[in-house]
Amino acid sequence: MNIRESELPGIGYKFEIITKNQDKLVIVIHDDGRREIYHFDTDDHEEVLSSVTFNDSESRQIAGILGGMTYKPKALETVDFAFDDIIIEWYQVEPNAPAVNKTIGEIDIRNNFGVNIIAIKKKNTQKSHNPGPDTVIEAGDTLVVSGGRQQIKELIKKLLST
Repeated sequence: MNIRESELPGIGYKFEIITKNQDKLVIVIHDDGRREIYHFDTDDHEEVLSSVTFNDSESRQIAGILGGMTYKPKALETVDFAFDDIIIEWYQVEPNAPAVNKTIGEIDIRNNFGVNIIAIKKKNTQKSHNPGPDTVIEAGDTLVVSGGRQQIKELIKKLLST
């Protein structure tokens, strides 16, 4: 994540955030306590998709929620199911990962990593697919994989992340 800070004289402070998935947020903290959050189009970082304004109290409540003070999320490597050494995990494919725009068969994940892709949730869809070897992996897809913990970590490191 890339965060750029700048002072806004007479207004407050501005944080421009580009996430690992290329989402852009701008947070403006006004001197009077208001916070404004702007969310930009992933494909056009100049196009604002939405904005919201919070007062100081609301901002602190939202910060607590995001910070995990009321609900602690499971770690990224959350295990849904474990049977001996075989686990099932999910992972969102990062932009520019080596596997992006390649088919499952082309990468030969089963033979190269000893891991099976048992489902894919394509970006911007509610449905999961039961993928075959011709299924193309795209940035933002969430893969549900089964295999050994170490093999899954190696797959993520070498093909699904940047």
